[in-house]
Amino acid sequence: MAKSKLMMLFVSFCLLSVFSASEVAPPAAIFIFGDSTVDVGTNTLLLQSGARADFSPNGVDFPYSVPTGRFSNGLNSADQIVKLFGRRKSPPPFLYAASHMSTFKRNILQGVNFASAGSGIFQDTGIKRWTEVVSLGNQIQQFAAVRGNFTEIVGFKTTDTVLSKSLFIISIGSNDLFELVEYFPNATDLFKAEHMERLQLTYKNHLKNLYKLGARKFGIISVPPIGCCPYARVQPNVDPSVCVKELNKLAQTFFIETHALLRKLSSDLKGMRYSLGNAYEMTMSIIQDPLAFVFNLLGFKDVQSACCGYGRLNGEKACVTIFDPNLCSNRQEFLFWDLYHPTEFASQLAARTLYGAGTRYMTPMNFSQLVASY
Repeated sequence: MAKSKLMMLFVSFCLLSVFSASEVAPPAAIFIFGDSTVDVGTNTLLLQSGARADFSPNGVDFPYSVPTGRFSNGLNSADQIVKLFGRRKSPPPFLYAASHMSTFKRNILQGVNFASAGSGIFQDTGIKRWTEVVSLGNQIQQFAAVRGNFTEIVGFKTTDTVLSKSLFIISIGSNDLFELVEYFPNATDLFKAEHMERLQLTYKNHLKNLYKLGARKFGIISVPPIGCCPYARVQPNVDPSVCVKELNKLAQTFFIETHALLRKLSSDLKGMRYSLGNAYEMTMSIIQDPLAFVFNLLGFKDVQSACCGYGRLNGEKACVTIFDPNLCSNRQEFLFWDLYHPTEFASQLAARTLYGAGTRYMTPMNFSQLVASY
């Protein structure tokens, strides 16, 4: 009980600080890269992709219960972060903006979302399973096209100024780790270490390419404890009451190595600043003490099952209409929406933590401090 009360006080302080602090001037623009955790509809426009959420019950709590391509019952973390910076709605998916050329240049001025469900840091992550995704490397190529259009509108100097004051959010890595375990089940520790080294080298090159294109403020979200999601818990020969240690160990290693990478890059690249969100620690804090993370007196009542799905923990089949999935009614009490993703309520908590929390979850600063930094 003492631990729970201390955690509740800590979280209450974090959440209150988001709203009691002096208002942070919003970034010039917000550009979002990553996977399904921040995809707001990219894969809906990929005709061959199997990683999509443009069908109900997804979006059940969105206005008019419209499935928007978000892997959520409502908004995801990208939407929630943007709202905290005073924006009314998320930047549009690049592919949507590019398909409306008459308004393309106007629509990109406040930001663009490039994130694609199923994608990863490696170029081929997600292709075997989902057929078509937009890798992080290709997302950055799309951003290069956006930068070109920026330059046509406002010129080179102003473009550099705007981008230096913009926020670049990146949430990626989970799919790379899942594939390491699933495609190489008998991999040695040496193989895994070398794989993780290649992953970080590839990530480094992507971040340097974004820097060359004008990015200066990087809001990075690390990998959560993917071994605790419903999909991982219901795999063969796994005790569903506990998290999969191998996956969680990889997620922890990813955070440690990403932190080291960002420290090195920020010392080498003039003007680069970063905020790294420890999604592993954030999520494990909820799983280990569900009642501590509350906006009300209820807290999370289920941190193992999916709200929407089928089978054990609703984690054996996806939240897809053809499977006639179970759908919980008390969605604010669930940590997970589907096999992998958080509910809208959990995403809101994550966004507020990224925006305003202290150094337990954010290093060396939170997102709002990053945007305010010079």
